[in-house]
This record gives sequence, structure tokens and C-alpha cells, in this order.
Amino acid sequence: MKNRIRASVLAVWLLAVPSAKAQLVVFDPSNFGQNALTAAHTLEQINNQVIQLQHEATMLVNEARNLTTLPFNIVSQLRAALALTTQLIAQAQGIPYQLSQAQSQFSRFYPTAYGRGTSGASMSADSLQRWMHSLQALQTTISMQAQSAQNLAVDENSLATLVQQSQGAVGIVQAANATNQLLALQSRQSIQEQQLRLTQDRSAALEQARAVAEQARSREVRIRFVGNGTQYTPQPINFYGF
Repeated sequence: MKNRIRASVLAVWLLAVPSAKAQLVVFDPSNFGQNALTAAHTLEQINNQVIQLQHEATMLVNEARNLTTLPFNIVSQLRAALALTTQLIAQAQGIPYQLSQAQSQFSRFYPTAYGRGTSGASMSADSLQRWMHSLQALQTTISMQAQSAQNLAVDENSLATLVQQSQGAVGIVQAANATNQLLALQSRQSIQEQQLRLTQDRSAALEQARAVAEQARSREVRIRFVGNGTQYTPQPINFYGF
């Protein structure tokens, strides 16, 4: 009986040996090294792609910053200030600033000579009108100076804000916006300076023209008083008739 059991176990063992041999894994060092190298290259490619994506993300963030506009705009403020000075000139009385009207009124009230047919009352009225023109021009100049002084205080605050905004600019667009607004502020100040100089020069020119016209009026009055140039000589009165 025992011999029969041993034979059975031996038979089973002999049948199992080929199957066990088939399950054995043979280690190939060259194949393993090749697989490891391939895995390393794959990991390196993935890392490179990750770095590239990070760079692209940084570029997108920078582009977003560059496209961000400046959260401060003084254009409307500059236009309002310039409109005030322009309005002061438009409201100026007396000789207008329009070329054709200015030439016509200047010829009317500032003649180089008066004709003999001009009455004394007309010359006196013209003299008063010239005085009014000079006074009105002076008033316009003073108003312009006062407005310019107010604008300077506002410009100082605007300049400080723009400098602060430009220093804290986060992108090209913001820096360009700050620069453009600084240039706009400078241009507005230049225009205002020209307007102020215009009113000052106009006031001085009208006063000089008034002096010339008054000389012409005085000359005509003197001629009319003197007559033909022969001075009046009083004659003695003969109370006795001889």
C-alpha cells in the first residue's frame, strides 16, 4: 500500500515539473537596462513639457498685465480745464477774436486820422469806446490769469497722481497710458500758456492802438481849434472912435 502511494506521489511530481519549469522567469540585464533608459527619457520629456507649460503660463500672465489699462484718466479733467479758458476768450467783450470782425472794428474805432466831416461828439464817443476796449481786454487777461492759477493747483495734484501711477505700472499698456496722460497734461498747459499770452498781448496792443488813435484825435481837435494856422491876435478896442 505504501509503495502504491509513493508511486502516485512520484507520478504527480513528475507531471508538475514541466509546468513549474514553464513558469520560471528568465532575467535579461540588457533588456532591463533598455527599459530603464526608455523610462528615463519619457520622464525627461514630461518634465520638459511641464516646464514649457509653466513658461507659457507665465507669458500669458505677463501679456494680461501688459494689456491692463491704467485705472486713472485725467483726459476729461484736462478737457474741462481747457474749456474754461476757451470760454473766457469766447466771452471776451470789445474787439472780437475773429479775424474779419476784429479788422472791421479796429478800422472803425482806431483810425490813423479823422476827416473834417467827423463831429467832435463822434470823436469823443470813439475815444470812450477805445477806453472800454482796453478795459475789457484787461479784464479778460486778469480772468485768464486767475483761471490759470487755479488750474496750476489742479495740475500739481494730477501730476503727482500720474507719476505715482506710472511708477506702479504693471504692464506696457499702463506705462504707455501714464506717459500719454503726462504728455496730454503738458500739451494742455502749453495751450493755456498760449491763450494767456494771447490775451496779454491783445491787451497791450489795444492800449498802444488807443494811444495812437488819441493822438490822431488830439491832432484833429488842435487843427480845428487853430483853424488855418493863423493864431488869433486880440485887437485893442478904441472907445473914443479914433
